[in-house]
Amino acid sequence: MSKPKASIASGIPVHCAHLRLADVTSLIPNPRNPNKHGDTQVALLAKIIRHQGWRAPITISKRSGFVVTGHGRLEAARLLQVEQVPVDEQDFATEADEWAHLIADNRIAELADADRAMLRDLAEELDTGDFDMDLTGFDANGLEELMTAAPPEDSTYTNKIVAPVYEPKGERPPIADLIDRSKTEELVAGIEAAKLPNEVAEFLRFAAERHTKFHFRNIAEFYCHADKPTQDLMEKSALIIIDFNKAIENGFVHLTERLGALADIEEADDEG
Repeated sequence: MSKPKASIASGIPVHCAHLRLADVTSLIPNPRNPNKHGDTQVALLAKIIRHQGWRAPITISKRSGFVVTGHGRLEAARLLQVEQVPVDEQDFATEADEWAHLIADNRIAELADADRAMLRDLAEELDTGDFDMDLTGFDANGLEELMTAAPPEDSTYTNKIVAPVYEPKGERPPIADLIDRSKTEELVAGIEAAKLPNEVAEFLRFAAERHTKFHFRNIAEFYCHADKPTQDLMEKSALIIIDFNKAIENGFVHLTERLGALADIEEADDEG
C-alpha cells in the first residue's frame, strides 16, 4: 500500500500518496485511452500542478505497464518539462477490470451535478483580484459564463425567479481592480512588435481581448456604488444581471418557455 511521502519531483512539491517517483520518459500512455485532453485543459492542469504541487499521482497498471489514470497529468508534466512525477502501481485481475477502471475514472466524475449557485458563491469569494482564477479550472470564458448565467430549470429552485440583490459590502473598488489585462497587453505588445498588416493586426488585437479577465466580485461591488446610467450599461453588458427578462432581450440569458411561463404565473398571482 502506498504511503504519503514528503518529497519533491523536479522542483514541484508532492503532497499525494505515491509509491515512487518515476521518469516521465518511462511512462507509457495506454494507446487505446478514449479520454482526450485538449490543449486548454492540459495548460490549465499544468498551471494548477505548478501552483499546488502534485495532489494525485499517475497510476500504472502492474498487469500491462500502461498508465491507467492520470493521462492528463502526464501530458501536463510533459508541458511543464519536468523529469519526474509521482506514480502509484495497482493490480488488475483481468484486462476487463483494467479497462473498466480507466473508463470509470472519467465517467464517474462526469455524472456529478454541480450546484451552480454554490459554485458561483465560491467563485465570487475567490475572485478578489489577488487570486488567479485559472487555478479553479475555469478559464476566463468559463468563469464569465458561470457568473452571468441564469438559474437552470430544476426542481432545486423555486418557481419564482428571484434576481440577485446587490448591496454594498465595502468601499467602491478602483477600475483597475475590476479586470486583469496583463495577458491581453502581453499579446498586444507581441502583435505590435510583429509589424503585421493593419487589417491582420487589428483582428489579432480584437482576439487578444478575449484574454482579459473579469473580477466579478469587485464588479458587483462597483455596481453597488455606481450611478443609475452606469448600472444600466453594466446590465446591458451582462456584467450584472438584475432583470432576467431584459437579459433575455439583450441575448445574454436563455430561459426555457416553461420557466418563462412559471414566471408569468407567479407575477399574475402576485397581482391578484
